[in-house]
Amino acid sequence: MSSRALRKLHGNDLGIPDLPEDVPEDFDDEPVGPIVSKKSKRKKKAAVENLFELLDNEEDVAGEDNNIVEEDEIQQQDTEPVNQTKKKKKKKKKKHKDKDETTDVIQEGEDEIDASLREVNRILNNGNIGEGEITASADVNFNASNRALLMVEHKHLNSENELKRIFGSRVIREEASRRRGQTRRRQKASWMATPTDSWPPIGKIGLSMSLKETKDGCQYFLYEHSQQYQKIQIQFYDAVESLNPQNISGILQMQPYHIDALIQLSEVFRMNEDHGMASELIERSLFAMETSFHPLFNMTTGTCRLEYKYRENRSLYLALFKHIQFLGQRGCNRTSLEFSKLLLSLDPDNDPLCALLMIDFYAIRSEEYDFIVRMYNEWEAHRNLSQLPNFAFSLSLTFFHQGEITKADEMLQDTLLMFPGMILPLLDKCGVQADDSTSHTYFRDAEQSQPEALKQLIALYVGRCYPCWKIPEVMEWLEKNVKSVIKLVDSQDSRVALYKQRRMGRYKGTPRNIYRHILISEIPSATATIPQDVASTVLSYDPLPPLDSIEAYTRPVRPNRAQTDGNAVSMFLRSLLPNFDPNAPAPEEAAAGRAEGNQLRQGVGALMDAMRDLLNNIRMVEPPVDGEDDQEQQLEEWD
Repeated sequence: MSSRALRKLHGNDLGIPDLPEDVPEDFDDEPVGPIVSKKSKRKKKAAVENLFELLDNEEDVAGEDNNIVEEDEIQQQDTEPVNQTKKKKKKKKKKHKDKDETTDVIQEGEDEIDASLREVNRILNNGNIGEGEITASADVNFNASNRALLMVEHKHLNSENELKRIFGSRVIREEASRRRGQTRRRQKASWMATPTDSWPPIGKIGLSMSLKETKDGCQYFLYEHSQQYQKIQIQFYDAVESLNPQNISGILQMQPYHIDALIQLSEVFRMNEDHGMASELIERSLFAMETSFHPLFNMTTGTCRLEYKYRENRSLYLALFKHIQFLGQRGCNRTSLEFSKLLLSLDPDNDPLCALLMIDFYAIRSEEYDFIVRMYNEWEAHRNLSQLPNFAFSLSLTFFHQGEITKADEMLQDTLLMFPGMILPLLDKCGVQADDSTSHTYFRDAEQSQPEALKQLIALYVGRCYPCWKIPEVMEWLEKNVKSVIKLVDSQDSRVALYKQRRMGRYKGTPRNIYRHILISEIPSATATIPQDVASTVLSYDPLPPLDSIEAYTRPVRPNRAQTDGNAVSMFLRSLLPNFDPNAPAPEEAAAGRAEGNQLRQGVGALMDAMRDLLNNIRMVEPPVDGEDDQEQQLEEWD
């Protein structure tokens, strides 16, 4: 700021404004404030209003200007009289109002006192929140934290990222380039699967997704099939009943991205121990379903739902489950955990494929211990995770890996008291010979007397998670706590009788989703516990559909069997069973003595259907002929 401007504003070096000539020399003795003429007041007012403009124009002496302003305000406070007039107060308020209006623009020009006052006022203004608003805000934060548990990160859905961390980027790049070959075809971007050059180009496959409704902060979606896709789906049902994998391959020749055909053929390759091709077909199905996502379907938020009761939605569940299994076999445990979170987020309330029975295993294998502890703390109140043997044992194992030995010991001892039938199958699976403590009658009797449903859960956990307990230091820790549990049993701890009562009362039956999980997991020790009537009714492309299943379209009814009475198969069966009438309706309430006859009738009917399909699929093929037109016609006949 120039010296001329300072003299015009303050008058002298002491910061005291200039006084008019008619002021007496002994004005300091007067008890009132300084006498200033109207002309000087107008000058002073203009100087105050233009103060910040001068500060903006003179950037080179900003520091000195701040000091002068502070000294000027101190002098004004010292010389200002106690009894001010209302007019002066109004001017002062106007001054502060003008200053507040320019504060947002000239933050650097204000002094520390004004800055403190402004900050206090801002806090007070922002602090005027009602009690109801505070409660609502807390609920929103809690719900957001709960949803954050199921949020999925895109980078963890790509198994190549995890393989690069394990084996190095160079090895993975060379392997990818070897599989890719020299030719490259551009495919749509996908998070769940990485398209390869061997995959056919994807177009409009007839699969789409629509937004069904929005409820409780979640969006519910539904897959839809076009008319052409429905026709292929019906042909797929016929191909599955034919029990001929070549018919399923024919479906994929017509529609390379038919979801159920890819899943079914993947099962065929898996049974033939071609896991590479089986995994690739599952990835192709995920790629096709992801390209059909609704624009609002965001799998990373954890708020997008797909109800399992709709037939069209169930294919995504099954493909995700099988993809998680293949990733686990490749050692991509972190990627498997992320896909498990995605599978659970599609329907966390019902959990139709029981992702909770395996998500803890992949969290431990990937050393994501905080995730297990957080899920237990947030979901225990409404899901009772401690009543699942896998979560109870995995949580104690998590505390052990985190170094909280005391907490881990308490948790493991309490879990062994609740599930004593776990210890002997676990040691047997790990190849450890039981000693006197582990072969205690308490553990043997509990294994034999536990409910069938609990036995299935234990067999499932042992068959999947035994590698986590096979570590030598973990075995030593387990042995130590088993001996502590024996002491508690001998001392007649009150939890022994209480937990036995809970076991016998809570695990009376196996839910349908647990059966579904065991069947898809295909762990031998667990599938052996499934009743035969349940295992015999399983379709690999739709295992154990829910009782409230909803289908957008139905399969056409087959022709009446009376129309086929004249064929060779019917005549052959009539010659074997003269009294058999295929058109006779089955009685609603058959007598006990006729039960075997009804079973025979049903078996013969199934045989007739299979033979009819076999005869209908037999086609006479013309020999190949020369010429492009004849070749195209021949290809159409094959299709």
